[in-house]
Amino acid sequence: MMRDSVFNCCVSPPHPPGGVEEPQQRSRAQAPPPNSRRFLIFFDFDETLVDECSDDSMVTVAPGGVLPGWLKDTYRPGRYNEYMQRVLAYLAEQGVTPAAIRGTVEKLPPCPGIPTLMHFLLSQPSRDFEVVCVSDANMVFIETWLQHLGFHPLFLRIFTNPAHFDDNGQLQLRPFHSHECLRCPVNMCKAVVVRQYVAQRVRERGGRPYQKVLYVGDGANDFCPSLTLSPGDIAFPRWDFPMHKLIQEMEEAKPGEFKASVVPWNSGEDVINTLRKILERP
Repeated sequence: MMRDSVFNCCVSPPHPPGGVEEPQQRSRAQAPPPNSRRFLIFFDFDETLVDECSDDSMVTVAPGGVLPGWLKDTYRPGRYNEYMQRVLAYLAEQGVTPAAIRGTVEKLPPCPGIPTLMHFLLSQPSRDFEVVCVSDANMVFIETWLQHLGFHPLFLRIFTNPAHFDDNGQLQLRPFHSHECLRCPVNMCKAVVVRQYVAQRVRERGGRPYQKVLYVGDGANDFCPSLTLSPGDIAFPRWDFPMHKLIQEMEEAKPGEFKASVVPWNSGEDVINTLRKILERP
């Protein structure tokens, strides 16, 4: 059964007016969020902001730098989140500390040009870009990396699998939500996130839509949310990665079916070039 709102899945219930922001809600703005921004831009995390899969980096902190075969054999397609819960439990049993996990995440290299793109967005007037992260990684990994590089203030919201270190130092991971999309992993459909977030924000903006919605990603699970984009919007698939290939396959099989403009990227500089152009328009 799909929940009625993605916001129930990743944040605590709204606090009373004047209350303290709930710890699971990740936002750079106090309520209410700013409603004057012209453009909404979504970013994936793994292989979009960081140049590898953050989950895979956990292998490096395992004893001997490898996971045992019996553990790897428990993986089932579409259920990677459940597999990672077992991996994190194993690491805790082997004495891997929260400091070791955070230190590994902090060392993840950014994708080419991504620091330049983040600084470009940070330098823009506050009325221009509302920036959101939507990722199948987890909150601890994403926040640790963004804070380490100083990019966390840029992101108004982060939608990802909830995670926290428990009293024993184990990183506890939970699925983001349930959904009915057959295309996506059982724990997250990014199209549900994007569709519901845009609809809620437009309501909060008094019915005023964004001039453009932009989506920057790389993986097969970034293809699904790109299908929610409208003709005036822009999809930025990483060049020759699964999202790009799936868009190309759709355009070949069903010309005109993919609604948004498509701007493939090899570097964050490619995204900046397009953002400059749309900022120049009235």
